[in-house]
Amino acid sequence: MIQEQTVLDCADNTGAKTICCIKVLGSSGRRYASVGDVFVGVIKSATPTCELFKKTNKKDKKRRVVRCVIVRTRKAVRRDDGSYVRFDRNAAVIVDKEGNPVGTRIFGAVARELRAKKFMKIVSLATEVV
Repeated sequence: MIQEQTVLDCADNTGAKTICCIKVLGSSGRRYASVGDVFVGVIKSATPTCELFKKTNKKDKKRRVVRCVIVRTRKAVRRDDGSYVRFDRNAAVIVDKEGNPVGTRIFGAVARELRAKKFMKIVSLATEVV
């Protein structure tokens, strides 16, 4: 369950380390997001060799506004068979407007619910699907 001002880990190799949620996308007034939902966030910390920022100066790295998909949440997600899945930390992957990941690698496990939300590229890049 992600809402505004929630800080998430970045689970890809774009160079961003932490992302803060600004707005959950969807219907108007939507407050919470779960696995597979898209939100707009701002990069709070990044590595110096971040690929997203090759053409920008150093000050812009931490303030870049990006679109992200949630791949892991601490809040348990209920599945249709009655089981629950939850992770140790909240994590997201940076995507473009079409929903394709910006990075070329995904670190850690991702939830199977991404497949139902049509994020097949993220599922195929992930090392483990839980």
